[in-house]
Amino acid sequence: MAAQITFLPDAKRIEVRPGTTVLDAAGKARVTLRVRCGGKAACMMCKVVARDGQGLSPISQKERLKLGSLADQGYRLACQTKIVGQAEVEVPEDPLKAAIRRQLELQRKEEEL
Repeated sequence: MAAQITFLPDAKRIEVRPGTTVLDAAGKARVTLRVRCGGKAACMMCKVVARDGQGLSPISQKERLKLGSLADQGYRLACQTKIVGQAEVEVPEDPLKAAIRRQLELQRKEEEL
């Protein structure tokens, strides 16, 4: 039985083998997840938000320690989380892109005045 994951907000969906990490599935689906540590849970850059928690492996103690209170908000490390069924995760906006978007929005508002 294949596992399936949907990456939001782009709604990219891919079928993978059960046990595939979210990070590996993202690469196969051409969804960009930032990572610097090679998937060893060291950089914490590959955070995603589990939409319902279903279809994903239970959070490990190592992952919970790394994420701290973010784990209670549904965050998971894509390099440590395995897909075991049908899952849906949200990929947070890249911080640099978010800063640029906010700056452009501010400029537009100033130009309108």
